[in-house]
Amino acid sequence: MMKWIPVVLALFLSACSSSNEKTYYQLPVLSSTPVAGSTMTSGSTAQRHLWVERVSVADYLAGTGLVYQTNDVQYTLTQNNLWASPLDQQLQQSLVTYLRRDLPGFLVSSQAGGSDDQDVLNVNVTGFHGRYDGIVVVSGSWTLTHGGQTVQRDFALNLKQNEDGYDALVRTLATGWQQEAGQIASQIR
Repeated sequence: MMKWIPVVLALFLSACSSSNEKTYYQLPVLSSTPVAGSTMTSGSTAQRHLWVERVSVADYLAGTGLVYQTNDVQYTLTQNNLWASPLDQQLQQSLVTYLRRDLPGFLVSSQAGGSDDQDVLNVNVTGFHGRYDGIVVVSGSWTLTHGGQTVQRDFALNLKQNEDGYDALVRTLATGWQQEAGQIASQIR
């Protein structure tokens, strides 16, 4: 009977220490000044229209959990650290916000406008996760259609996560996304 006490005690302690409390994350929209070189246009100038048609994410990023790469070939989809809303929607909304800030001469929208000459932007995100070595990955490609011509660019950002934890991971992901939005804006200009 006495030899079972440590086993029961260990099971009890492990049951108490495992928490099923869920934490939800939303990408913060980081504030900063518009990219250098962008200027405000007067109300009399015709604006260019930019439709951010779609931001899609790779299948492994489309779940509700944050993704963490545990080694060179394994990825973990977290069960208790979840996105507050679908990641593709968060990325599209923040991209529209950043492009509006960085492209003041444009009417930027996530909905199609009535104009036939609008620019159309599509983004495919293939990496948006933390890594075992403290690096945060933001990667993918984007396609811009303007005046019947199409331009495609790949992007791959690797940022150092300065603190441990999922809060810091989400903040670093947001920083990387803001940087990529700035790069897209500079290419569109």
